[in-house]
Amino acid sequence: MLAGTLYALAAGLMWGLVFVTPLLLPDYPAALLSFGRYLAFGLIALPLAWLDRKRIAGLTRADWREALRLALIGNIVYYLFLSAAIQRAGGPLPTMIIGTLPVVIAISSNLRDARRDGRLPWARLAPSLALIALGIGLVNHVELQQLRQDENADLTRYALGALLAVGAVVCWTWYPLRNADWLRAHPERSPSTWATAQGLATLPLALLGYAVFWIWNTHAAQPLSMPLGPQPLRFIGLMVLLGLLASWLGTLCWNEASQRLPTTLVGQLIVFETLSALSYVFLLRGQWPQPSTLAGIMLLVAGVLWALRVRPEPLAAEGHAG
Repeated sequence: MLAGTLYALAAGLMWGLVFVTPLLLPDYPAALLSFGRYLAFGLIALPLAWLDRKRIAGLTRADWREALRLALIGNIVYYLFLSAAIQRAGGPLPTMIIGTLPVVIAISSNLRDARRDGRLPWARLAPSLALIALGIGLVNHVELQQLRQDENADLTRYALGALLAVGAVVCWTWYPLRNADWLRAHPERSPSTWATAQGLATLPLALLGYAVFWIWNTHAAQPLSMPLGPQPLRFIGLMVLLGLLASWLGTLCWNEASQRLPTTLVGQLIVFETLSALSYVFLLRGQWPQPSTLAGIMLLVAGVLWALRVRPEPLAAEGHAG
């Protein structure tokens, strides 16, 4: 139990880095951050694929098409939305919105897979959803108050950031459900091989995206200095850090935690990511969160933990009850 919890904590600490990187590179467009991160991840996947080449060779053309779809939506588009959201709305609100993912995924699965996996009782979910909504509302209220005190603040930009964070949630709700579908349909395949395959599929997408951005950038009104932008060493360092720690080692630690802990507990420990991200954001700001922000964070965590304790009920039971 202790080892599993420590692995989950390590994963959360590393995953939290993805939320603060856009704030450390404010002059870099979200597209360049996304393509740069997954270019690094794709390159890291190459030696892993060589070590696992026998099982990689067993994947079919249909498998690679699915890996490409998962890599595009779950990796590149997701981080494009997330980094753009953070650069426009700041760190706390997008992080809180992303923090609802465990519950949003559970509800989506409830709607889509109830016949296969059982249905979550909506009445038992309602209190947790109310806590989450209240928590996000409190943090949003604090951030809006700070914006109104800033004469140069752009409320439209802030609202767009919140909307982009919702887009990131949509991407990463679709991804685990679709990924689980493939893993269930191919129980003979190794999950680690499938993860490496997605890393390989990400590489050409990231290369293509990087090249297209470079071409577009040359015709922009205020072109960025390419290929590595105005802070090349910081950019390379952070992209390698994200590719190595967030995309590969973080997932490895999470898999280790998943092997050691009950599934119900692992789901709850996803909150380590949200808490780590918020901690990094406020450290970067050099300030403590306001009491209302802390209260909002506690409500979000409580709501997520509450929701993840609700167990699905088989539909057959509902039918007999009726």
